[in-house]
Amino acid sequence: MSERKLSNSTALDPVTLAVLKGRLEQVADEMDATLYRSAFNPIIAEAHDACHGIYDGVSGDTLVQGKSGLPVFVGAMAFAVRAAAKAAATRGGMQDGDIWLFNDPYEGGTHANDFKLVRPFFRNGQLFCFLASAAHWHDVGGAVPGNYNPAATECWQEAVQIPPVRILRAGVLDEDVLAILRANTRLPDSLWGDLNGQLAALELGAKRLNGLLDEYGDAKVAQAMVELRSRAVRLMRSHIASLPDGCYSFEDLLDNDGVVDTPLTIALDMTVKGDRLTLDFSRTSAQCAGPVNISKATAVAACYVALKHVFPDVPANAGVLDAVDFIIPDRLVISAERPRPVGGYTETILRMIDVIFSATALADPKRAVAHAYGTINALSIAGHRTDEKRKGQRWVMFSFFGGGHGGHSDADGLSHSNAPISTATIPPLEILEAAYPVRFTQWALRANSGGDGQHRGGLGAVYEIELLEESAEAFIFGERGKASPKGIAGGQPALPNVFEYENEGVWKTPPMVSKMLGIRLKKGERVRLQTPGGGGWGKPSDRSAEARAKDIEEAYVSKEKS
Repeated sequence: MSERKLSNSTALDPVTLAVLKGRLEQVADEMDATLYRSAFNPIIAEAHDACHGIYDGVSGDTLVQGKSGLPVFVGAMAFAVRAAAKAAATRGGMQDGDIWLFNDPYEGGTHANDFKLVRPFFRNGQLFCFLASAAHWHDVGGAVPGNYNPAATECWQEAVQIPPVRILRAGVLDEDVLAILRANTRLPDSLWGDLNGQLAALELGAKRLNGLLDEYGDAKVAQAMVELRSRAVRLMRSHIASLPDGCYSFEDLLDNDGVVDTPLTIALDMTVKGDRLTLDFSRTSAQCAGPVNISKATAVAACYVALKHVFPDVPANAGVLDAVDFIIPDRLVISAERPRPVGGYTETILRMIDVIFSATALADPKRAVAHAYGTINALSIAGHRTDEKRKGQRWVMFSFFGGGHGGHSDADGLSHSNAPISTATIPPLEILEAAYPVRFTQWALRANSGGDGQHRGGLGAVYEIELLEESAEAFIFGERGKASPKGIAGGQPALPNVFEYENEGVWKTPPMVSKMLGIRLKKGERVRLQTPGGGGWGKPSDRSAEARAKDIEEAYVSKEKS
């Protein structure tokens, strides 16, 4: 199915290619839906923190992704597929009926909560492609329930580390591997449900793909995959060529690494030369002690997501990156090596996306979006049940939260949306309150939080959560507490992130502003998040009087701030 094998084939007619594109995407979409409907964990079932795709049988490159899965997973999963294939090559090779499982973030990208399952897909005894699934498991050991440990200094303090292993051999579940997984979680029932959901999704994907191949033939479907990638490359080159040649530089900061209270720099020098783009991150800070490091695989995946935002009409496959050259030296905070902790990868890739947006704005402001709120605010509250029916039962509420998106050339930014690394949704408060002993005493838009501009940044949110159990422990892993989301083209920055917690009637803030471990809560005490808005686009003086009047009328902006 490689491009070499099909180079002499007659091109598919546009109608057939469009039909096959839709049918292939539907295979991935159905895998997504299967997992969302069967997972036990609300982060998958409600927030859709997962993805599925189809990957090249030779290179492992992305061929097709689902429309509802996390784009950053799709970019990283090509590295995961290669890691599974590399492991299989030393243990008898890929076999029909096998499924490989692992969470290694240095090979497969992201962090250890994200378990990747890779299934080789065979036709007539030959490897045709790979089907893959990635999903955020609720808890996989480590020092902190939910695994976003802001004080980790090595990967083993974050979660159990599972290298590529066969969870299915010739279609039979390996009970020994399962036993190891169940022994390394605080929530074994959740793990079992999520694993079964992923296995079922891959099984359905194989069934649907077999049906498609039976209908159209292996050669025609394989040719469509090659042509879709080729079209993505041509379209990317066309878009890059439309930008003025030159070098565009931008840098931004992370608050700290959770261990040392010193800012870290994410720096980009973006060069446009003809129809090629070079992304040079050489000036970025070195790998650090705390868990805001990411692997090089994750960094490339973040660039994929950013470029898809800038050029949204390009087909979502590996062709997006074929016209891009990367310069990412080893041992930076965006190319960290084991055992540097990487649990907070979300915060760093959001900053990478921000600097790509801002560098693009220097070349063509109309193509770029101002910074979004720039942090998922990973919050965990955990403890043990005290009621008679469930006394002693472990509970872990882990969730992430929304904020404002940046303004752009056409309109204001979205308010209370999710991070631009994903299409995930914020878990509904009704689900969280039903599952855990907490009550949301506030869930509202945060007035004045969006950056001013011709097109205003979207609003962040205020979340206040009260503990209903006798006691619990909380942690927060966030960002943007010091360096606010920035505007572009003259737009203003948004308000920064604010986290507070209540002890004995006194509201306190973390020493490192956006990260803290070991927050002790008693019944009735609360935690409060005030999330950032998005940056503004364009000069504030260019905002119309009608738009400002509407801002005040809807209480998005107070009168004195307008």
